[in-house]
Amino acid sequence: MVVLSWIYTRTGDDGTTGLVGRERRSKADPRIEAIGAVDEANAAIGMARLDAAADTDLDAMLGRIQNDLFDLGADLATPAAPGEAPDAALRIVAAQVDRLEAEIDALNAALAPLRTFVLPGGTPLAAALHVARTVARRAERRTVALAEVEGATVSPLAVRYLNRLSDLLFVAARHANDRGAADVLWVPGKNRS
Repeated sequence: MVVLSWIYTRTGDDGTTGLVGRERRSKADPRIEAIGAVDEANAAIGMARLDAAADTDLDAMLGRIQNDLFDLGADLATPAAPGEAPDAALRIVAAQVDRLEAEIDALNAALAPLRTFVLPGGTPLAAALHVARTVARRAERRTVALAEVEGATVSPLAVRYLNRLSDLLFVAARHANDRGAADVLWVPGKNRS
């Protein structure tokens, strides 16, 4: 259980922050960048949920995702040790990725196929979900960049989860746009003349 009795500790005043296990890293470290981007995605989803309250199924889905993103942050904040047992730390697991895929399929089943790209917008909820989608994509890019750092360990399931998350948020935005009927569609070259 986490107990937070102090909100400020002054330990970050030197430009570092702590990982699980008390290791200190620069706040500009790629691992901290990835953790921060996941936190931003979680906050963006929280903002979208303000408009999702009327859609209880979607709101519950987004709430589960927010909890998963804390798991993902813990996964990133606990670099795997060589030979680590699979259950030694909180990690994203395949079941969490599978659940996202099932939710994408369920939301997408009610949508007409796309014939062009969708512009971010439509209803306030769809617009907020598109913002959350782009922030989730940034979190994915930061996590992939971390995985490419020599010696860094990143769970492949963490990357896969973030990739599916942005897909889910895209489909959820279309769902929020009256199941795609209120999508704002891209018209190539529309304003060229």
